[in-house]
Amino acid sequence: MSYDENDDNAKIAGATAGVTTAGGIGALAAGASAAEIATMLATTGTLVGGGMAAGVGIVAAAPLAAAGLVYGAWKLLTD
Repeated sequence: MSYDENDDNAKIAGATAGVTTAGGIGALAAGASAAEIATMLATTGTLVGGGMAAGVGIVAAAPLAAAGLVYGAWKLLTD
């Protein structure tokens, strides 16, 4: 098995994107009240036809989606 530096770089880029997205979500929610957070989650959930629970799913999946997109783009563009 050979060492693939490009794969390591893609993993680092993906992880960085995920952490940055999660940090951004946390920064937005840090100064908000519980009512504001609930409203944001419910509004986000309506994008997919759901409510607050769907909003929680979308917000939780956002860092994973960002990490996957960056990892895939890195691999696609550098291989």
